[in-house]
Amino acid sequence: MEIKLQKIIELKGRLILESNLHIGSGNMDMHIGGTDNPIIKHPHTLEPYIPGSSIKGKVRSLMELSSGVAQLAYSKNSASGGLASLATLKQASSEQAKAEVADILKIFGFSGSDKSGNDEDAQLTGELGPTRVAFADCYLNKEWKEKAIENLWPLAIEKSETAIDRITGTAKNGSLRITEMVPAGAEFDFKLSFKVFCDQDKKLFDKLKKGLELLVKDAIGGSGSRGYGRIRFENLREE
Repeated sequence: MEIKLQKIIELKGRLILESNLHIGSGNMDMHIGGTDNPIIKHPHTLEPYIPGSSIKGKVRSLMELSSGVAQLAYSKNSASGGLASLATLKQASSEQAKAEVADILKIFGFSGSDKSGNDEDAQLTGELGPTRVAFADCYLNKEWKEKAIENLWPLAIEKSETAIDRITGTAKNGSLRITEMVPAGAEFDFKLSFKVFCDQDKKLFDKLKKGLELLVKDAIGGSGSRGYGRIRFENLREE
């Protein structure tokens, strides 16, 4: 494939929380009066945001699951966790499976450490080309933030949670935890860019948009099975 950039498509819109959202900061330090499970915040503004990597990872996961690529990757190497790689592409037994894996790798890319440096990997790398999609971090929408400030809406809330003893029906000792989250209704600016190298990439872009539809039906962040992280998109447009 000739690697020549034809254009870059930008998909922009608004991401709105339908339920509370928790994306952890990874800060495990305990502070007096602090939470056990803080959310990720911008280091300068201390405002919550949604990392592009969180959206990319979840959309990729859903697309791999829906296409059967995750099962294929896991069956070939359980340590992969279902993440497609060059090895998955080489081990695919049918042309349809190869095509599904190739589409995932073209859209989302693959690790540099995934390449062994042999001639076969070099050929596959050339056929796949560069990663097409790039997700931007989602920051609070300016108009919504101004409205929140005016109405004294909190940008983050805390919720107490506990585990229940199945026999006694009461809270287990030591299970109380305080989780920080972004409240439902918060609005963020959403943007991704998609590189088009050939006409076939337009089909990949359509496939990616179906992945975003899967995301709306699922959730992002932690505790999605408990109702957290439900979202919707508004005013998505291509530029």
